Amino acid sequence: MSTAAFYTSTLADCNEQVRRLRGKMNGLALVRLLLFGAFVYSIVLLVQGFTLLLLALVLALFAVFLISVNVYYRLKEERTLWEKLAWLNTNELAVLGGELNGFPDGGVYLDSEGYLDDLDIFGKRSFFHVLNRTTTSHGTEAFSGLLRNSLLAPDAIRRQQEAVRVLAGQSSRRQLLTAKGLLAGEAAGNLDNIQSWLDGDPVLYQRKGLRILINVLTVCNLGTAYFYLASNNYTPLVIGALVSWGITGYYTKYISRQHLLIARKQSILDQYAGIIGVFNTVDVENSALLKELHAQTEDAHKAIRQLSRLTSFFDQRLNVLVNIAFNTFFFYDLRCLAALERWKIAHRTRFPRWIATVGSIECLNSLAGFAFNNPEYTYPVPVDLSAGGSPATPGLRIEATRLAHPLIPADRRVANDFTIGREDRLVLVTGSNMSGKTTFLRTIGVNLLMAQCGLPVCAASWTFTPMSLLTSLRISDSLQEQTSYFMAELKKLREIVHRLATGAPALVLIDEILRGTNSEDKTHGSELFIRKLIGHHCLSLFATHDLLLGQLEEELPGVVRNYCFESVIDRDSLHFNYQLQRGVARNRNASFLMKQMEII
Repeated sequence: MSTAAFYTSTLADCNEQVRRLRGKMNGLALVRLLLFGAFVYSIVLLVQGFTLLLLALVLALFAVFLISVNVYYRLKEERTLWEKLAWLNTNELAVLGGELNGFPDGGVYLDSEGYLDDLDIFGKRSFFHVLNRTTTSHGTEAFSGLLRNSLLAPDAIRRQQEAVRVLAGQSSRRQLLTAKGLLAGEAAGNLDNIQSWLDGDPVLYQRKGLRILINVLTVCNLGTAYFYLASNNYTPLVIGALVSWGITGYYTKYISRQHLLIARKQSILDQYAGIIGVFNTVDVENSALLKELHAQTEDAHKAIRQLSRLTSFFDQRLNVLVNIAFNTFFFYDLRCLAALERWKIAHRTRFPRWIATVGSIECLNSLAGFAFNNPEYTYPVPVDLSAGGSPATPGLRIEATRLAHPLIPADRRVANDFTIGREDRLVLVTGSNMSGKTTFLRTIGVNLLMAQCGLPVCAASWTFTPMSLLTSLRISDSLQEQTSYFMAELKKLREIVHRLATGAPALVLIDEILRGTNSEDKTHGSELFIRKLIGHHCLSLFATHDLLLGQLEEELPGVVRNYCFESVIDRDSLHFNYQLQRGVARNRNASFLMKQMEII
């Protein structure tokens, strides 16, 4: 079954489930209405004449009504889950069709100083935007962090690849995981101040005498309530209420401070618990990374779900009727807070690790979704520095066949074979405007980043040494920072040189530097910078219009090699085949186009 066929079939199933659940909910709504009417009528009868039988009937009807409400909301939550799954499959079909992904584009992470802007990693229609399926802040941070700082150890890359490969084969589990995350919606908030609550010392739960006292007084309060109903004597009831509010009032400030830290967290805690719950059902197969994540979250789902329920109960103190009635008879605030503190004592050291693990799970889920959507892509082969490479750059190499850019639609992309590192260290790429040389540099860069994230790459084969990415492809001036285009470019080149000075292996991608100076100065400066690059532990691709730089291949054989993208002039038309060729570009398409447009 093709990827599109899978999403189409799954979407049809989701829509059918939504229709089925809507029918059930409509029937249950009628039952709830009848139960509520019976409950109200029984209360009227109880007020008119108190009997134990009527009291039992009121309590029974109330209990059944609560059960029906609970069932209704469970059905509603299930329907919402299926609606989210339907949206996910609709979104995947849209992405396959070239439309915008419905998840955030990560524009807030865009940084013009590094390769992020040069390689279109963040922003609208960016690499992040195409892949992103994260639903939590921790997931988004983990995924964006991986793209900003990819893996550089071959063993770590292979572990990541295996996890992505295993998850990619379990599409239903992955979609359910994402749908669980979407249930919280945009109003879920965050978990920032929960850590402050966790760091605080428990007060109430440590006082065993207080807990015993409120249990005894609760029994007494229930007894005074029954005594009032039976005898119409309210004096014991009032005394019990005053005692209850006196004890609760003593802790009011502490209760309020704790509630500010833990309030309104049910939705987001359910979100994280739901993601972990689905992940724990994933078949980890032989993936060491997935096994580790499973071990870290083994008991997390139950514990976080329990915390969610406790915070939900604690939030009910904001309901005036609940606050008055339940604090009067049951010491509601104190019981909720004591239960929360008991949870804190048991789990506070593990909770931050659980939440961070959710980020890792969502990151892997996004990567696996991309792998599933592109079954024709190939998992690359990372090699150690000690394997191959030229004598000057031992181990550094990239060997690719049928390489193309993943963000270009399959029916429009042109693939090329490319190798660097075994016989050369710096490749000069010449060609006219629109010929494809800058896109080719981006193709190399983004596929290297994909490989170092554990993803399959847009190529038939890809063998590489992990290395840092250093780029200068897209320069912009800044009026606010009073930085000219030329100075902005020089600053970017300086940053590349500083990074290379650390000795860490790197791939350097440079596009047409020194455009802001005269041609002679540009040629001289470019040549000096090229000689600077080959003195460092790096591989470089240098795109330029300056054909004179092509002479460096003769001067530095085995170090510099010329490649080009030629324009094709056929009678009165000009087009580009985007095929990488050996040598220096020769065609003059600028003068040809000017003649065609009758400029000259």
